[in-house]
Amino acid sequence: MTKNISKIAVLSLFTAAALVAMPALSRAEGTSTNAPASSGQTPAKPKPHGNLPFHGNLSAVDTKALTLTVGTLTLQVTSDTLITKNGKSATLADGVVGEQVSGAYKKTDGGKLNATSVHFGGKSERKNTEPSGTNASH
Repeated sequence: MTKNISKIAVLSLFTAAALVAMPALSRAEGTSTNAPASSGQTPAKPKPHGNLPFHGNLSAVDTKALTLTVGTLTLQVTSDTLITKNGKSATLADGVVGEQVSGAYKKTDGGKLNATSVHFGGKSERKNTEPSGTNASH
């Protein structure tokens, strides 16, 4: 019986200590501010989320510098860039100046615009799937 009483007493002491310490811990967590540190550091800039879309006519292609220009955007093509033309896998050299191009890019911390996907050519037209002769004149 004395073993049970001593176990209950020890457990009660731990519980009481936890209850006493809880308000002090919660106050310590609530004292943080969003102000920059006094050591002269500036807060980090938020990073952009996701890809940004682009579309328009292809203005220029540079296969040596691995860039393409659409309007005022000059996009860097990397080994991770997915390039397609009319729904099939393609290369940067398959781009023709003046044709429709669309895709997505990410802005790097250094200010470069890295293309994540490039789609040369416009949307493909739907082909008539009806057999010929079904709309013959009467």
